[in-house]
Order: sequence, then structure tokens, then C-alpha cells
Amino acid sequence: MDIGMERHEGSATIGTLFQHIVNDMKNSSPLWDDFIAKATKLHACLRAAIQALAAYLEAFQKIADAATNSKGATKEIGTALTRVCLRHKAVETRMKTFTSAIMECLIVPLQEKLEDWKKQVAIIDKDHAKEYK
Repeated sequence: MDIGMERHEGSATIGTLFQHIVNDMKNSSPLWDDFIAKATKLHACLRAAIQALAAYLEAFQKIADAATNSKGATKEIGTALTRVCLRHKAVETRMKTFTSAIMECLIVPLQEKLEDWKKQVAIIDKDHAKEYK
């Protein structure tokens, strides 16, 4: 009788632990939804910043070109401004890469996995409830 009671208590403990894990998985779902929403907002803000940076660099390049094409000592200033502008364009390129990576490598895959994950948790919980009773 003692062995039977120990097995019953052990399976009850495992069942309770399993239920806690499933509940933790269910409760973390809103956290992931919030993370995805915030990442999407970050992506949108970065895109807006990139557009503003592109407009700024275009205007900056016009000033550099005007200085380069002028007569006198401003040619050297124009050349220096062009170098600065090229370095800023490299930063813009890296920002574009980072921004697209956020969407393609973080947000989209997480959204796809999260939906599957929610379905799987519901199925696991349902199956466990049937077996536990």
C-alpha cells in the first residue's frame, strides 16, 4: 500500500508541477506580445529617423558640393564636408541594415512562433487536463 500511495503522490506532484509550467507559459504570452509591439514601434521610429537622416545628408551634400565647386579656399572645406557626409552615409547604411534585421530576424519570426506556441500550450493544457482527471 505504501508503494501505491507514494506513486500517487509522486504523480500528483509531477502533475501539479506540469500545470505550473503550463500556467507560466500562458502568463508569459502577454509579455511576448508587448515585446513584439515595442519592437514594432522601435522599427517604425528607426525608419522615420532614417528618412530624416537621408534628407539631412542630401542637404549636407548639397552644401559640400557648393563649397567644393566654389573658387578659393572653400574647395578644401567642401572636400572635408564631403568626407564627413560619406561617413554619415555609412552610418545611415548600417542603420538601414539594423532596422531591416529587427523586422526580418526578430519581429516576424517571433510573431509566427508566438501564434504556434499559444496553440501548442492550449493543446498541451487540454491533453493534460484529460489525462490528469
